[in-house]
Amino acid sequence: MPTAPHASNHNNGPPLDDDPTHVPPWGRNGIGRYFEWAAASRRAFEAPFDIARLRARRAAMIGLTYDEYVLEILERGRYLSAADATRIAEIVARRPVRY
Repeated sequence: MPTAPHASNHNNGPPLDDDPTHVPPWGRNGIGRYFEWAAASRRAFEAPFDIARLRARRAAMIGLTYDEYVLEILERGRYLSAADATRIAEIVARRPVRY
């Protein structure tokens, strides 16, 4: 469908006004906190190689991903084991459906 003709001084570029329905990843309140939280969460999941390998091994033994296992440590301060079957089942139930 042809568009309406532009004024003679128009460069045919995109509009400079923001789309009112677009919400950036950091929300509408400002950009500073978004990057602070992103950096903090990256640092929280970083660990020395030996510790990360140990956590990955423990997570695999109980049926969780590395991220789920580390998140449980960070949120609750608990190192899960096979004896924590109910908590592990709750974590697995929160996983998104994969197709």
